[in-house]
Amino acid sequence: MIVQAVLVGLIGALGCLDYQLGTLYMFRPIVMCPLVGLALGDLQTGLAVGASLELLFMGSISIGAYVPPNETIGGVLACAFAISLGEGTEAAIALAMPIAVLSLAIGNLLQPIWPFFVDKADAFAKKGNLRGIYALHWGIGLWGCVEYFLLCGGAFLLGVDAVQGILDWIPSFILDGFGVAANLLPAMGFAMLGRLVITKKLVPFYFLGFLLCSYMGVPVLGVAILAIIIGIEKFDLINMNTGVQMALEGDDDDDF
Repeated sequence: MIVQAVLVGLIGALGCLDYQLGTLYMFRPIVMCPLVGLALGDLQTGLAVGASLELLFMGSISIGAYVPPNETIGGVLACAFAISLGEGTEAAIALAMPIAVLSLAIGNLLQPIWPFFVDKADAFAKKGNLRGIYALHWGIGLWGCVEYFLLCGGAFLLGVDAVQGILDWIPSFILDGFGVAANLLPAMGFAMLGRLVITKKLVPFYFLGFLLCSYMGVPVLGVAILAIIIGIEKFDLINMNTGVQMALEGDDDDDF
């Protein structure tokens, strides 16, 4: 159990470290949960839980002053508890959001100390002290990794029995309801994406993909490859680099 707790903590720390690497979206449940599944010996459940929780947290994005629930810790711990207790995606969905909100509250307790370090970074910037800025950047980031490691690893080590008690206390019809919600989440997720990307010009291609899947039996991979081909042809991506290169060469000639 201790080894598993350490692995779960390291996965949580990796999710936090992603912010230091330019935010490659490794911190999302769809990446974290399969890693938890590998660490705990149940990759299939990790993949299923990761896909479901990614749809649950799809709108969990920091915009302006809004700070969303901590989807990294929520996803890692919900998946770890579900696997260790032999539960499925229903239990993970039931646990993910409360854990994410509690993790956010714990993280907010440390927020008052960060303005001091930000002011120090401004002072270093005025002096041109890059080493000082780098030290603060990595110091704050690595402290966050330690925080995520302790929260994920410690909660997993100490909370399995408590979580089992909570799941036993929850009526079965509520967990069944979460199972139904898990089946509805993909439709809701695609609807949210559709509102962002579908325009009048793209609607025909949307229905083309629907017809190919529903009435012609083309697998999703085939539709994706066809979409890539259409995109290359429609936007002339093959000749785009050539056009850009010619424009740059023209600018260079004008300079002389």
